[in-house]
Amino acid sequence: MNTPTSTTTASGDRWTPSEIQLQRLAYRRSRNRRSTLIAGSSTVVLVLVVGWAIVHTQGWPRFRASFLDVKYGREVFVGILKGLWLNVRLMVVCEVIILILAMLLALARSLRGPVFFPIRAAATIYTDVFRGLPLLLVLYLLGFGVPALRISWLPSNSLVWGAVGLILTYTAYNAEVMRAGIESVHPSQRAAARSLGLSHGKTMRHVVVPQAFRRVMPPLLNDLVSLQKDTALIAALGTPYYDAVLQAQIEAQTTYNYTPYVIAGLLFLALTIPMTRFTDWIARKQGWTTAGATV
Repeated sequence: MNTPTSTTTASGDRWTPSEIQLQRLAYRRSRNRRSTLIAGSSTVVLVLVVGWAIVHTQGWPRFRASFLDVKYGREVFVGILKGLWLNVRLMVVCEVIILILAMLLALARSLRGPVFFPIRAAATIYTDVFRGLPLLLVLYLLGFGVPALRISWLPSNSLVWGAVGLILTYTAYNAEVMRAGIESVHPSQRAAARSLGLSHGKTMRHVVVPQAFRRVMPPLLNDLVSLQKDTALIAALGTPYYDAVLQAQIEAQTTYNYTPYVIAGLLFLALTIPMTRFTDWIARKQGWTTAGATV
């Protein structure tokens, strides 16, 4: 990055950095280059040492044949990639529903007055229950329990109930994030809106909720990353539609070669890492990242 040799002040005078200031800037650049060089070198050394240690273990040949079979990985790649497309679609559909329900739940918990106590209590109980239950247990209870009731007007497809389990669980988490955002808006914002004649509903819609949503965008994106990973749990229900993990499981059980699991993991990383970096970028723009997080 080039350092300007001069700049114009507010009064129109041209200001030239002093020799000491130029030395300070040069010192900072040299320190940054040094830090980057040390960080890169230490990372390369660590990777080489760990790699050497793994390759020279007694079980490495067996591990490589069972988990890193490149030829077999190429054969199953297309099938697992098609299964990943189901995970992506499931994530998108669930996330849209989750955001809507979470906002309604957060607004319900934000209602004032004793007359709304039953609504607040119901929302609180829902949040406590589904934040306390493990997601896998929720999927089992819905995916196996509801079809066992044999209610004719309810779907028996385990994929549907897997999606419902994801929605119920993540709605509880996202609702708490949104409620925290709503409560973080200063009360003066509400007071100013009400003084202008806006009703409570319009105040929440036009003043409070937009500010709250912008503030909690990074945590919501983090939950989206988690949701993308947890869509793989529907494989535990044995759905008739093969997602990436279920497709990898079928391939691995057929040949007793676990390379398909590695392929599925790499495909999930190809999705989640860009999403995580985008979340970090949003967080930095909003001032969430501290100076200590840099190299």
